[in-house]
Order: sequence, then structure tokens, then C-alpha cells
Amino acid sequence: MRAHPAVSRLFLVSPILLALFALPASLAAQEHNTLTAAEREAGWRLLFDGRSLDGWRRYDGEPMTGGWAVEDGALAHVRRGRSIITDDVFEDFELALEWKVEPGGNSGIFYRAAPGAEEIFHSAPELQVLDDAGHADGRSPLTSAGANYGLHGVPRGIVRPAEEWNQVRILVRGTHVEHWLNDEKVVEYELGGDDWKARVAASKFVEWPEYGQAARGHIGLQDHGNRVWFRNIKLREIR
Repeated sequence: MRAHPAVSRLFLVSPILLALFALPASLAAQEHNTLTAAEREAGWRLLFDGRSLDGWRRYDGEPMTGGWAVEDGALAHVRRGRSIITDDVFEDFELALEWKVEPGGNSGIFYRAAPGAEEIFHSAPELQVLDDAGHADGRSPLTSAGANYGLHGVPRGIVRPAEEWNQVRILVRGTHVEHWLNDEKVVEYELGGDDWKARVAASKFVEWPEYGQAARGHIGLQDHGNRVWFRNIKLREIR
């Protein structure tokens, strides 16, 4: 008896499907916390290797505690442990990473953080990391996810829900700063310009004269008491 055409096609396709299922997991998706050859050629470097906390330290200079850990290839804030910064300092750069927070979670990504202040946010601008739907800060564009915290607001509908990964890019070149969230530019400003000075003067940051003054500094991740995860943290210095 002649086989039905659909049955014949099934048997023809099946070996191909079996071969696909047999491919190593590394070929099915790019491994996290790695660089492609093109990225290395372009000058990108990893700030987190996916396995250890090497290259990071507490902002206040005290030894690292159990507040930060590696979980499933992510740099995770798991309990109180203070904000952390990179060992290295950077001037002009492009920073890229992914983050997610627990429901109601709050954290931040700092840049050009200068040591010595009581708190990291006394010196460093911050890209807000937040569950907009589950945290009170999500009610204001100035303190929603992606904002230059307290100074420059963001449009709605770009951040993803809690426990989903968001992509971030921060560009800092001289006084020019850009925040990108999930492939959309959400903030652009000039550090030290008249508009920036007016915004600072009308904000809580007016209390800390060192805020936003450093021409170079550390990358920082905030301990705000909630669980948050970061991965694929990479940076390219701009010469």
C-alpha cells in the first residue's frame, strides 16, 4: 500500500529534527557573560565573568560580604551587603548589561562613582532599576526604570515586568550621557550644563556638592534591600 504523502514528508523531516535536538545547548543560544569575536575586536571587556565576584568591591571600602552572590550566571543582590563598585575606574565609555528585579524591587546602576562619599548616590548619577508596576517610585517618570534618578524622566511602556530581563546601555562621553532601555533611548542630557544644574538645584542632590562632579569613576550596583540580578555586564572604553 502506498504511504500517504503527509506520512512520507514526516519521515523525510524526522532525521533533520533529530539532528537539531542533538545539537549542544551552546549552539542553541549564545552563552551569557561571554564576548563575541566582533565585540573583542571592538574593544569590549567583561566586568563580570558569570562565576565569581572578581573585579568588584564594596563602595565603602569594607570587605565583600554575603550580600552579593553569583546565581545561575548572574551577579545577584541576595541580602543586605551595601552597594558595590568595579575595581577599575572609567572616564568615557559605553556600558551594556541586562537586569531583572523581584516584584516590587528597586536598585540602580551608577557611573563615574567617586569613592569617599558616605553613600554612592552622593557622588554618582544613577540609572534607575525598578519594578515600575510594583513600587511607589514607578508612579513618577523621574524615578521610574531607566530614569536618571530624580532628574530626568522616562517614557512609559518600555520597561518589562518584574522577573523579566531588561537590556540597558549607558553611553558617557565627556559631558554627554545617554540611557537606553530595551533598545530605546529614554534619557539624554549634558552633565554640568545649565539645565542639569537647575535640575540638581531643585532636587535632593543639592545637599551633596560632589554629586556628578567626577570626570572619571567606578561603575556601581546598588544595594536597595531587594533581590536584583545582573548579567552580560560589558564595557567599551571610548578613546
